[in-house]
Amino acid sequence: MEKEGANEKKVGVISHYYPGIGVAVVEVNEELKVGDEIAIRGYTTDFTQKIESMEIAHKKIDVAKNGNSIGLKVKDRVREEDKVYKVRL
Repeated sequence: MEKEGANEKKVGVISHYYPGIGVAVVEVNEELKVGDEIAIRGYTTDFTQKIESMEIAHKKIDVAKNGNSIGLKVKDRVREEDKVYKVRL
């Protein structure tokens, strides 16, 4: 379930989720860009989406780098410790 697939690379982990606004906090360990296709997987989580927007400290960014903690709008509920993968097209 949480294994990296052939076309996926682990790029981060969910550290918090705000259900009221549908935003996840992601601890990033590989570069992510707006427009990237990502998969979020965990014990009960499994979906893909395109990154529409990211923020650091309530400021919009286009690129997140290793070590950043970002806010990411997600289309479905996620949980702490869910893994975030970049989908290689």
